[in-house]
Amino acid sequence: RLYQIPFKMPNCENASQTPTLYLIGDFSAPAEFFVTLGVFSFFYSMAALVLYLRFHSLYTESTKLLFTDFCVTVCFAFFWLVAAAAWGKGLSDVKAATRPSTLISSMGVCQSKRASCEPGTTPAMGLANISVVR
Repeated sequence: RLYQIPFKMPNCENASQTPTLYLIGDFSAPAEFFVTLGVFSFFYSMAALVLYLRFHSLYTESTKLLFTDFCVTVCFAFFWLVAAAAWGKGLSDVKAATRPSTLISSMGVCQSKRASCEPGTTPAMGLANISVVR
């Protein structure tokens, strides 16, 4: 929800006023989907572990239970792939929206010929990139 993040920018014409700029974009849906699927996968893993360890005889005797477990595991694997792809796309959109050159181009004060706006360092996104790989 980048649109909720305000930041002040300087105003060269009137130093007493500092306009507020808001970023553009709401990339929360892919992140929420990724986290929700991760939580459900954890809960299913814990339930399956209890089933495997506590009710082992029930699990080995019932072919329906085996097939159901297999189908649910395949569905989770598919949705995990989809969620990782969605989160990867959402992350690349966040990177594009927060790139220093993009922010400078959206600031009106930097459009003036008298202003000299230089981008600072690129934000570190290493941990965010690792979250997509997982």
